[in-house]
Amino acid sequence: MGMMLYGLVAITTIALAFLVINEPQPVSGQLHKRNRFTRRQGLNTLSLLAIFTILFLLSALRLEVGNDYGTYVTTIHEIYVGGYVVTEPLFNGVVKILCELSGGENYLLIFAVFAFVTIWIFLKVLYEQTDDFGMAFFLFMTLGIYFRTFNTVRYYFVLAITLYSFRYMLRKEYGKFVLLIALAALFHKSVLVVIPIYFIANLPWKKWYAAVLTVGAIGMVIFQDFIMKIALELYPSYKNTIYLETESGLSGNLMTLVRCVAILIFALLCYKDEWKEKQENRFYFKLNFLAVLLYLCGSFLPLVGRIGYYLITSHILFVPAVLRSIKSEKKKKIFTVLVVIAGAIYFLMFLKSANQPGVRVLPYKSWLFYEKEFLNAETIF
Repeated sequence: MGMMLYGLVAITTIALAFLVINEPQPVSGQLHKRNRFTRRQGLNTLSLLAIFTILFLLSALRLEVGNDYGTYVTTIHEIYVGGYVVTEPLFNGVVKILCELSGGENYLLIFAVFAFVTIWIFLKVLYEQTDDFGMAFFLFMTLGIYFRTFNTVRYYFVLAITLYSFRYMLRKEYGKFVLLIALAALFHKSVLVVIPIYFIANLPWKKWYAAVLTVGAIGMVIFQDFIMKIALELYPSYKNTIYLETESGLSGNLMTLVRCVAILIFALLCYKDEWKEKQENRFYFKLNFLAVLLYLCGSFLPLVGRIGYYLITSHILFVPAVLRSIKSEKKKKIFTVLVVIAGAIYFLMFLKSANQPGVRVLPYKSWLFYEKEFLNAETIF
């Protein structure tokens, strides 16, 4: 039943997304002013509002949906009563404020607030920073990014912020970029890794840069025990946990690696087209290249996806840009069909694994169908 619900939500919102004809703001260079409100903008607004409402309600009404839902309920309880927590200070502060405003440890409200802001940022990025909102949103849904926001609400909140931060990096407004990432780190400190990574990706690469990075990635495999030791010093909470056994090795990340390699090949096949003329597209291409190296040589790291997703979520911006740049209409149609087929297959594979440990966004349950007295921290998990 939940699988059918997710499929219906995906189909409905994607159909609405293709009604949106956006006028992207340039992520590099000077901003331009919007024209006065038109009928097209009115249709865009209605479509976006409908998409947002559907996605927000599905997320906000969920109960026990998400691999770490119960962990967050416990964390919210500990924050409320002044117990020990490992979560970051600004997240803790927001939770305390919301609890005070609602008169108790209202974890449903907290999940709803983070869902609201996370979805809003993602949609804002897709509307303002893509050439094709419909295709970008299609990938946002079929790659499972939206449904994964049901997990690790802090992480996906800051992931949305990193996409938004692209505009500052690409305009070389480095102060704004660093400040925004530093603010996001007060919700999830893992986001700090994007500061050096995005700077590297935004450099004007010479041909030997890729070779040096590849050698460095191979070095990770050779010295993986040393790398693992450093990683556990930076993230001591992973010591002696199941995280050291989950998603390790190429097999645990094979699906993501294949996706990154496929997009790398797709971009190279379209290299003679104009996608490389835009700075943001070159930036996205480099992020994908770094992701290939990471998943190929760094999959031994615990939860390598925490770093990888800061790289590969740019796919939802890059793939539509490459498609739009293809000059040959026949070639463009062929690649568009291939992307749609690949996206649909990827989504079906995601749904098939959506009830497994590490994902657990199925089965779907809503608190609307439970009595209020049963909605407390003791009854979750």
